[in-house]
Amino acid sequence: MSSHDAHAPTREEVLAGIDRPSLPLLKTICLVLAGIGLLVFVIGLFFEPDRAWQALLVNWLYFTSISSAGVMFVAVQRITTARWSRPIVRFLEGYVAFLPVAFVLLLLILFVGRDHIFWWTHDVPAIHEKRVYLNPPFFISRVIGTFLIILLLSLWYIYTCVRLDVGIVPEAGSSWARGLRERMRRRFRDERRELHSTHSLQGKLAVFLGFAFAFGWIVLSWDLSMSLDPHFQSTMYGWWFFMGGWVAAIASWTIIVMAWRRYLGRYDLIQDKHFHDLGKLCFAFTAFWGYLTFGQYLVIWYGNLGEETHWARLRLIEGWRIPTLITVGLMFVLPFFGLLSRAAKLFLPTMVLFAASTVVGLWLHRYLEIYPSIYGVRDNIPLGIWELGVTLGLLGVWGFCYLAFMDAFPRMRVLLMTSPFRDEVQIPVDPRTMEPLPAHE
Repeated sequence: MSSHDAHAPTREEVLAGIDRPSLPLLKTICLVLAGIGLLVFVIGLFFEPDRAWQALLVNWLYFTSISSAGVMFVAVQRITTARWSRPIVRFLEGYVAFLPVAFVLLLLILFVGRDHIFWWTHDVPAIHEKRVYLNPPFFISRVIGTFLIILLLSLWYIYTCVRLDVGIVPEAGSSWARGLRERMRRRFRDERRELHSTHSLQGKLAVFLGFAFAFGWIVLSWDLSMSLDPHFQSTMYGWWFFMGGWVAAIASWTIIVMAWRRYLGRYDLIQDKHFHDLGKLCFAFTAFWGYLTFGQYLVIWYGNLGEETHWARLRLIEGWRIPTLITVGLMFVLPFFGLLSRAAKLFLPTMVLFAASTVVGLWLHRYLEIYPSIYGVRDNIPLGIWELGVTLGLLGVWGFCYLAFMDAFPRMRVLLMTSPFRDEVQIPVDPRTMEPLPAHE
């Protein structure tokens, strides 16, 4: 990452202007989009219930994987003890606000809509192992349990991040969340002790969240996406799936950071070097996504597994061909070649273009994971009002949850940016005695 300045801003300098309320118009737009999406979904339940539920699944996988990946990236900052991201990482922590809503939507999909999505709810799988694995009680309990673990660890981790700042600036944030902030700062001790005890706890939580995120989304991708094709199996599918969410989380974060910098006017704290770093991350993980995409089919080729080529072939014929090629262009070709130069990362219009191509490309990616497996060879693919309407609805819900989080809490990591003890976390100490721990501990 880029080197950071030796100068540390004062607490007053950081707090100046960052508590500006988000635009009421933006929240209104989000609510309107959510209302449109709900209306389209309800109408779809009467006219085309299968497509309405399938569109909900596509968008659940899209928004939830991005939100979960955003929280995981925040945890990675702790694992690596990163300092470069302190002024901007709170903008990514807000992604956690959608996950409780996602859990409710998941329950609706599993208990109400599964017959409209999953073929094995009305057809018995021919393979014994699949009959056991996709048995509805086992399937439902596995999916709920897996996502619940990810959800709880994500909420816990972000709670520890926000609590540090709420503890020292309880007045920062909207008045409607004052009671919540007061509950969060109960038993908040002196700044130095809280910093070290929280840092120690986050080190453990981040590791557990990392395992839960990687293994959990592999399982969820198998169950909610790959299982829709009764004859396709891939051990790399889960990695490919969550890496798509990972790179889209970083790309969307880049766009959001630009928007917040302009809205808050904090060009002194959010600098061009941050966009250079974000651009390098977008480029690196775009390359890794491309590697996984190629590697998935390389295994099929050198294993001479002709029976598994149907999954890729289906998406390259008839009506699915053009969306597939567009997805490859948006997810790989544009951001990979576009972000090769340093200038493209620092010139904000091009950075927005390439980041937006990844964000849009992942939606098509999720669509192509689900719909071809359900509809097979089609000349006129099912992409219309039901899919787009539900997408707008989930976008509105996600945006409203995000803005509510950002209004409720301090918008930057004030303590880690201003505390005189902020760099002590590089040396672990016992939070009870404040004495350095021996190297082997």
